[in-house]
Amino acid sequence: MSDEEIQTMSRPPVARTRADQRFSSSAHVTPTWLGPVLIVGIVLAALNLRPAITSLGALFEETRTGLGMSGTVAGLITSVPALCFAVFGVTAPRLSRRFGPAAVVCAGMAAVATGLLIRPFADSAPAFLAASALSLAGIAVTNVLLPVIVKRYFPDRVGTMTGLYSMALAAGTSLAAAATVPMTAALGGSWRTGLLVWAVLALAAVLPWLPIARASRRAERAAAAQEAAARGAVPGSVRADAGPKIVRSRTAWALACYFGLQATGAYITMGWLPQIFRDAGVSASTSGVLLAVTMVMGVPLAFVIPGLAGRMKNQGAIAAALGLFGLVGYLGLYLAPAAGAWAWALLLGVSNCAFPLVITLIGLRAKSPAGVVKLSAFAQCTGYLISIPGPLLIGTLYQHSGGWDLPLALMAGLLVPQIALGILAGRDRTIEDECGMRD
Repeated sequence: MSDEEIQTMSRPPVARTRADQRFSSSAHVTPTWLGPVLIVGIVLAALNLRPAITSLGALFEETRTGLGMSGTVAGLITSVPALCFAVFGVTAPRLSRRFGPAAVVCAGMAAVATGLLIRPFADSAPAFLAASALSLAGIAVTNVLLPVIVKRYFPDRVGTMTGLYSMALAAGTSLAAAATVPMTAALGGSWRTGLLVWAVLALAAVLPWLPIARASRRAERAAAAQEAAARGAVPGSVRADAGPKIVRSRTAWALACYFGLQATGAYITMGWLPQIFRDAGVSASTSGVLLAVTMVMGVPLAFVIPGLAGRMKNQGAIAAALGLFGLVGYLGLYLAPAAGAWAWALLLGVSNCAFPLVITLIGLRAKSPAGVVKLSAFAQCTGYLISIPGPLLIGTLYQHSGGWDLPLALMAGLLVPQIALGILAGRDRTIEDECGMRD
């Protein structure tokens, strides 16, 4: 980004609707440093949204052996992230109304850091699972509230800022997957040390959010007092839960189901793509590199796609194009998995960039901060619940059929409704309009 773009994004937000006015009315008390520090805070938070998961994946065999995990417990741990994202993410709107989104993100980063600090010292599988759940709870609320932060403080740069933190999220995911094993070896070879090192990055993410949370809280209190005075009411008497009835919106349901299907595809890819290549005769080391290629594709595209989507009124064409990339990739895996392995890995990497698209759509399909909070929580929590059975079902089909024909057919088949839902979610409308709410 250019200096001009950063300066533009750092300015106080301009109110677009009456629902936003109480936040913009306190612009005169917003410190000038808040915009740049917010950009740093958003990037650092996004970098920490996946290392807790992918660093464990890189050392899972060593961790399982070291803690004496049974196969059942090991399987439970692999399914915990999506479950925690759904269960804890649903609490984000209530926490945001009570404490403000910046304070909740700050607490979320602190929870991530605390869990990552504790779990390497766990001496049993239950203790390790509890510490992991603490980190995942912090990730869950941050998942939901980062789009809210972007919408509130950068209303004219939703696409650019979403692209920035989506790129940071993809970079953190890839970095933890690729660097954990080499760092573990360099630091003595203990899996506990290899997992502990990621707590340092999480602690760094807490630092910018401490002043952000304080400044945001003061600004929100001043704005609420001004609004209450304007209405002749006592400060705090304004309903904090104002916002659309989310379940009435077809767009909200389309976004939630689209989120769920794209997450299903991503988890299946991360969990099973190396095995597909290995069964086709590709070496284990090359299969791991192919997965890394798939994941790394998300870094540049996670910035490009949201920026493009933010300049379009209808984003359905992007959703359809991403789905078609995935269909070609799965067809290639079916016909010539080894011969075209690099091409299929690249195509599936492009297809998995439906995640930054759906996060951008959350910011575009709601007018007000209250609407974005509800839409983000609803789409992500419902979506992660939808995604839970996918990897397990693929594993069951693989085990019982003895090959990848049926699993690949299912994976490709799921892209058809994903494309349709993406087209529906990409239409130029907002959940407030669908629910009959005024600005």
